[in-house]
Amino acid sequence: MQLVSCNSYFKKNEEVLPLARVGDTYLYKEDVAVYITEGMSKDDSVSFVNNFINTWASKQLLLSKAKINLQEEKLREFDALVADYRTDLYTRAYKDALISRGSDSLISNEQLEKFYEDEKDNFRLRERILKIRFVTLPKNFLNKQEVAQRLKRFNDLDAAYLDSISIQFTKLNFNDSIWVSASRVAEEIPPLGAENQDRYLKKSQFFELEDSIGVYLGKIEEVKELNEIAPLSFISPTIKQVLLNRRKMNYLRKLETEIIDEAIKDKEFEVYAKDE
Repeated sequence: MQLVSCNSYFKKNEEVLPLARVGDTYLYKEDVAVYITEGMSKDDSVSFVNNFINTWASKQLLLSKAKINLQEEKLREFDALVADYRTDLYTRAYKDALISRGSDSLISNEQLEKFYEDEKDNFRLRERILKIRFVTLPKNFLNKQEVAQRLKRFNDLDAAYLDSISIQFTKLNFNDSIWVSASRVAEEIPPLGAENQDRYLKKSQFFELEDSIGVYLGKIEEVKELNEIAPLSFISPTIKQVLLNRRKMNYLRKLETEIIDEAIKDKEFEVYAKDE
């Protein structure tokens, strides 16, 4: 199908003219206009509309064939699935809107700490976590020994010095106050494999590793091992999400109960007694 211009499709016109027809089903310009973006050139929009019409026609023709050739039972099953899916989309969007307006999303430190203390035994670590500072140096870096000394000691002057030359580092992490997983550290420091983590990832350990890419210097401040209880600071995002999910579920249950009660009161909802 060839189209001379896209402009004619989207002019405001009192007359509603279809772009295409398949059987008794019509495609109108309003159906396509919502997909046309302001950044499209005239040629791009013409090409898009052509492709849209052909894709739409193909789907409509296949749908028509399916309705003729599929068994009635299968068609009824699909219609029920479509109706359920439409209902789920509408109700989910409405629930999300209600939750965003009516459900408190703030979790206090007291709530986090209480949940942590009550459920502490459920927060055992599934892998080693640690606090670490490290730098990755190019292979030809000249002042490696000074960087290593300052990274080990890491007083205020050392931190200022390392920060001043940090542009020379390939990677760096000086924030040794947060817990990170050993697997995440291994992503940043490839020579740290499963076979040598027990050797290098120990409290107060300083290490120097090397591969074909660069030299890795690291200082471990603290370590928590597998099956130890995770620190609150490490697990708090998970706890917050659990508490928010519980709050949302409670809010939805309350909302659904209120909707049903109101519908019964207004005689919009009735359950008829069934004969036994």
